[in-house]
Amino acid sequence: MMHRPSPGPSAPVGRRSLLKGAGGLGALAGLGALSGCAGADARDSDDIAFWHLLSGPDGVTMGEMLDGYMATDGAADVTQTVLAWGAPYYTKLAMASAGGRAPDLAVMHAARVPGYAPGGLLDEWDLDLLGEFGIRQEDFPELVWEKMVVDGKLTAIALDSHPFVLYYNTEIAEAAGVLGNDGLLLPTDTPEDFRAMALELGGSAPSGYGLSWGYLGDGPNQWRMFSTYYSQMGGTIELPVGGQMEYQEEIVVDAIEWILSLIDGEVGNPSHDGGTAISEFATGGSGAFFGGVWEVGSYKDEGLPFDMTMIPGVFGEPTAYADSHSFVLPHQSEPDEQRRRNVHAIVAHLLKDSINWAEAGHIPAYTPVIEDPAYAELEPQSNYAEAIDHLVYDPEAWFTGSGSDFHTYFGDEMQNVWARRIDPLEGWNAFVGRINDLLQKPSPM
Repeated sequence: MMHRPSPGPSAPVGRRSLLKGAGGLGALAGLGALSGCAGADARDSDDIAFWHLLSGPDGVTMGEMLDGYMATDGAADVTQTVLAWGAPYYTKLAMASAGGRAPDLAVMHAARVPGYAPGGLLDEWDLDLLGEFGIRQEDFPELVWEKMVVDGKLTAIALDSHPFVLYYNTEIAEAAGVLGNDGLLLPTDTPEDFRAMALELGGSAPSGYGLSWGYLGDGPNQWRMFSTYYSQMGGTIELPVGGQMEYQEEIVVDAIEWILSLIDGEVGNPSHDGGTAISEFATGGSGAFFGGVWEVGSYKDEGLPFDMTMIPGVFGEPTAYADSHSFVLPHQSEPDEQRRRNVHAIVAHLLKDSINWAEAGHIPAYTPVIEDPAYAELEPQSNYAEAIDHLVYDPEAWFTGSGSDFHTYFGDEMQNVWARRIDPLEGWNAFVGRINDLLQKPSPM
């Protein structure tokens, strides 16, 4: 999944088609032009409106999976509407739910759900009805299931998890002597071992850098890196409503200093943005790359010799910052029983067919797919599947999750730390101050 805005608006083109919505916030009245906003009562029960933010290759894959569903006997008709990724999407979805013009089905990032569900903008899934279609609680990893339940209600159904991982160039790694007999990257258990391995990779890489990581102008990527290592070191964050951000300052400093040691001009380039880091690795310039699993498809298209692994647990458990694409039921005051049944059937089909979703790098949330021998044959995807037992989601608040102000503010205040213009705690404390201000404000949802 490339976390980039969708293209600009285009007009609806009918059922069984991919619609592209505007990225602006707009007024609620303006939402009527979007497919699915005419209200559920105006449509047949087998005419399902589906909103999501999946563009590029992910959007194509979702379209193919829906085509597969609609080819089955008795399938409902599904019309997709794709909206711009990030704040525009979540704002439109909230406005549609509040205004009684919600689609029947939508995609949200799991970490955003706790900010929506308490406001009554999402309806609860029927686990018994899902069971009729073969979907059970035990079919999901524990960490993923926990994110699906808000205030004791099944508010989201995760399609995947997409963690922050380590890519490595297999040719460079082989030349550096850091591949094992199994052809996989040698394990590293301490920060000293990891740094030594990175230096070996750099010695065999054309750029001279063992690691690529982009942070300039990229708050989300900065947070992914920090969250991964801060959690690995045992750090936790709590965001109590009306209170102050709770964290462990010593671990904060240790995590920041460790990341700085990886972009010191020796191990990694100290001034990459997301695009230059991706390009450096994609062109075979560096030995390894810190990034999200959604880059798998583009690197394969480049013909790059690469493999992937979880970021080694050199400080403890190999934690992986992650979020999950999840299906939600935008609130409807009087939902049609047959329409809701059709939506449950659609989601059940997509979960069972998520081996196709895994092709894009995402780890299926439906564990029978992961346990299928066909998934084990997917490389490099199967080499980081164990991340499902080590996922770290954002701390819960109305302003956290993918595409949120939480990530933006982190980047705003911490970028000068990574660039070595200010001290770690100066940037961190400025970030904490902004978050504490948000904690005093009521959720707009």
